[in-house]
Amino acid sequence: MIKIIGIILIVLGGYLFALGVSRQDSLVGHVSSAADSTANSVDGGVRAPKHVSYMVGGGALVIGVLTWAREA
Repeated sequence: MIKIIGIILIVLGGYLFALGVSRQDSLVGHVSSAADSTANSVDGGVRAPKHVSYMVGGGALVIGVLTWAREA
């Protein structure tokens, strides 16, 4: 059962990463990046486009599950 959950989480992490990459390459991703960089230059805040969080979350999920499976 644990192996099935691990496989599902790896697939989910891969899907989340792929979703972030496809959003990065789309028009929505380019507009989001431009808007965030403009807002960062105006107020000095730190913002990241949504596709970055998708890619980081998916990668962390895959790496976390693989590390957990290796220890078990």
